[in-house]
Amino acid sequence: MSDSKALDPVTFEVLKNSFITSVDQMAEQMLRTCYSFVIYNRDFSNALHDAEGNSVAQGNDDIAVHVGTLHFTCKDVIRVFKGDMMPGDVYAINDPYAGGTHFSDVRLVRPIFDEDELIGFSQSNGHWSDLGGSVPGSFDVTAKDMFREAVRITPVRLFRAGDFCSDVANLIANNTRDPASIIGDIHSQAQATQVAEREILRLVRKYGREQVKQGMNEVQDYVERAVRQRIAALPDGTWKSVDYIDRDPSGGEGMIPIHIKMTIKGDQIHYDFEGSHPTIGSMYNSAPGATFSAVVAGMKTFFPDLPLNSGFYRMLSVAAPENSVVSAQWPTAVTGFLMPFEKIMNSVFEMWSEIMPERAIACAFNLEYLLAGGTDKRREEDSTFLFYEWLPGGWGGRRGKDGSDVNTACFGTGLMSQPNEGNERVNPTRTLEFQIKKDSAGPGKWRGGTGVQKTSCFWKVKNPSCPMSATANAPSSGVLMAVCPPCRMV
Repeated sequence: MSDSKALDPVTFEVLKNSFITSVDQMAEQMLRTCYSFVIYNRDFSNALHDAEGNSVAQGNDDIAVHVGTLHFTCKDVIRVFKGDMMPGDVYAINDPYAGGTHFSDVRLVRPIFDEDELIGFSQSNGHWSDLGGSVPGSFDVTAKDMFREAVRITPVRLFRAGDFCSDVANLIANNTRDPASIIGDIHSQAQATQVAEREILRLVRKYGREQVKQGMNEVQDYVERAVRQRIAALPDGTWKSVDYIDRDPSGGEGMIPIHIKMTIKGDQIHYDFEGSHPTIGSMYNSAPGATFSAVVAGMKTFFPDLPLNSGFYRMLSVAAPENSVVSAQWPTAVTGFLMPFEKIMNSVFEMWSEIMPERAIACAFNLEYLLAGGTDKRREEDSTFLFYEWLPGGWGGRRGKDGSDVNTACFGTGLMSQPNEGNERVNPTRTLEFQIKKDSAGPGKWRGGTGVQKTSCFWKVKNPSCPMSATANAPSSGVLMAVCPPCRMV
């Protein structure tokens, strides 16, 4: 923690909020320019970093799953390109084994220079709809290693001094099922990083380079001091929890335990995953960066008033046995890291609910996720479709309040529930029902939140030679029969 307090309180507050606003403006840029329907539904996050890659600010609506990983990927870019950076550069990385989440979350990182001095980085992370692999959407439940999952992007330059490296971008995009969207999302995310660069340089012109750099340091120190003070006021002790992945799809029956022990000592917190199950033969493993993020996201829920940056990370440590389901190493499959992520996050909820009962919350629902893809022959160009469907559900009851109804999964707070009309527009699907499921809440004095029931089907057209026909068929009940514009057949 820095002892310097060079900024007066007013300038500090202005810069602190300006940093966050610059990241929120990145989000607005992405929402208006992205190509992927997944990103449009807010499966993205952004961040501002200092010159060492430490997180200075994240946005108000960034999804929880990314919050503790963006500084890792920024630091890996610095590791590869240190001494070889220039204004206008943009780098890409999606490497889960370098602190990322899964391959679909592709981060674009831009160095921010004031004249010849590097003063920080902006980073945009978006979930690309497909990164190759054995199945559309790159979520192969049976994959045991990354070679069936997706293209692994270790740090690579996509823009050099402002010039687009189209050869590198096309190499990546053409190893996916939807290259046009990938190229579009690259430009969208690159422009988002430029938005933050513009705003930071505007602050430099107004307050001076040294003041802005000092502000980046002080906002991290502020969060660190605040969290340390609150932790120091709590009793020292150890708390334990365990949750389970249902099974190893490559093995027999039997639940997969994730053990977690949390120890508070003074103003420090340590999380230990000793005893957790070894990696399993499917995509439901978590690399170390995602496990760290799950701890941060769960704990941050109990400190909602504080901004999130690297200052939050300085007082906590995480230990996980290597090659366990919560510390998978290359090349173990990790695309389904969300499964252990949610187990960890809910376990953190449980332990912190004992420590801070006034903020107690029961377990949230686990994500229901459907992904299907194929060829939509109604479209002559760009005929690939990737149908993502993640469902909202109920969160656990809280102290003095019922649980939230029909909310996004705890890993993805900030996500939107995809609009039916949007899904029907970009995919050969129809939604038959989407309604709150009656009596689905967990009972109690303060009940849990309710879930939903949703039914979607693919189109079916009787005329097989019709160019508007979809390859996937709807149920034979004929519920989805609709008039086909070109041939007027149903």
